[in-house]
Parts: sequence; C-alpha cells; structure tokens
Amino acid sequence: MELRLYLQTALEAAFLAQGIHQYYQAKGFSQSSKSTPTDLVTQADQEAEAAIRELITSRFPDHVVLGEEQGQDREGSFRWIVDPLDGTVNYAHGFPFYAVSIGLEAQGEVVLGVVLDTARGDLFTATKGGGAYLNGRPIRVSGRRELLGSLLATGFSYDVHEDPENVTYFQRALAKGLVVRRPGAAALDLAYVAAGRLDGFWEVKLNPWDVAAGWRILLEAGGQVTGLEGEAYRLGQRYLVASNGLIHRALLDTLHGR
Repeated sequence: MELRLYLQTALEAAFLAQGIHQYYQAKGFSQSSKSTPTDLVTQADQEAEAAIRELITSRFPDHVVLGEEQGQDREGSFRWIVDPLDGTVNYAHGFPFYAVSIGLEAQGEVVLGVVLDTARGDLFTATKGGGAYLNGRPIRVSGRRELLGSLLATGFSYDVHEDPENVTYFQRALAKGLVVRRPGAAALDLAYVAAGRLDGFWEVKLNPWDVAAGWRILLEAGGQVTGLEGEAYRLGQRYLVASNGLIHRALLDTLHGR
C-alpha cells in the first residue's frame, strides 16, 4: 500500500481546504442551517469539500470519498473520509478552534489520518504503524494515571434538546470534580488527546468524518478508543470514549455512574 503517496495527497488536500477557510474568513461568507438553527454550513464547508474531492478523484479515480456535505455515492476498497470544516459553528463565529479532517480507510480499516487546525496551523498526521506527529515531530499521549486532575473534553449534538443523553454523562463527570472542556471540534479533540493536551474525550452521536482521522492519530500516539462498554470502537457507532489509556477504565466507570 502506497501510504506515503496517500499521505502526500491528504496533506495537499488539507492545505487546499485551509486556504479556502482563510479566504472566506477574510472576505466574509454566507451560511445556512441544516438540521437545526445551530447546525450550520458555510461556503467554506462546501467549497473545501469540493476541492478535496477533486484532488483525490483526479489521482485515485477508483477510490471513494465520504464527505460531510456530499455524502458517498458508491462503494470501494479505498474510502477517503472527509470533514472539510470540523467546527463550523466555531468558524462562523471567529472562534479559532476548527479544522479539516481527512482519513483513509483501506479494506475497512482506517490507515491514515490528517487533521489540520487551520486557524493555528497545527498539523497532526499519522499512518498505520508509522507513529503520530504534530508539525513533523513525534507525539505521544499523556502519562497521567489519575482521572481526578485530568483534563477532559466532550461535545454535544445539535439536537441535545431531543437527545440529552450526554448531559447525564457530563453531569456525572462534574459531580466527581472532573475538569471538562467543550471545544466544539471532535477531530481536534482526538488530536489533542494524541498530543497530550487532553487526557481524555468522550462524545455521543459522532459521524465517521468527525472521527476517522483523529482515531488513527490517537492510536498511533499510544491512546485508546472504545465504545461506552469498553468494546472496540467502530466508525459510526453511537458512543466514543478516548483517552491516554491509563485513565480509560476510570473514565468509563464515571460515565456509567460508578
């Protein structure tokens, strides 16, 4: 498998998206709502995904692209999983925590991940068996062993008023005195756990494009990603719990109210 070639393509696609994000931040942009008034889409989302798709399909016409804005129209052994702008609400408000996320799935396994923080310029990359990197330097998860004192993050779905399950988990964490942030971009949350900036992260109802790239980056950095019961995580499942591995069981216990 030509992982080096695929990684180069992912990097070029990510920097294309960054340029589009920056252009519309400077020029101004139109926006509209999707599922709820807070579920936004902007010109930057749409044009970034179109540019990423065009680059990938021009080089690998037999590969499939799954993107947040345009979905997926066929099946294939190689699938690029793309969030052209993770953290759209942050982007729309000028809050500098958003990213482009690009993962590559080969025969059902995510083997490559690129997450580019387009506001700060932080570039997180990983390939299967090749380690995880931030701006070209190797990264590892934190060595924190105690849940109390760890820095955690979570997120909430756009329809939290209809599906408030994660509010329960959030309350359980706060009741234990845990420190929890809600930055608003899952791809970066996972990358931050990989880099040791966060010790753990959980969320409910994430989509494959929110997770794929950050998942591979975190695994390569020595972290752990499971479902709510500690089972192996798979793309598209309802629950995701990620950590440095050392606090994982304690985090699961907390979410269960134990």
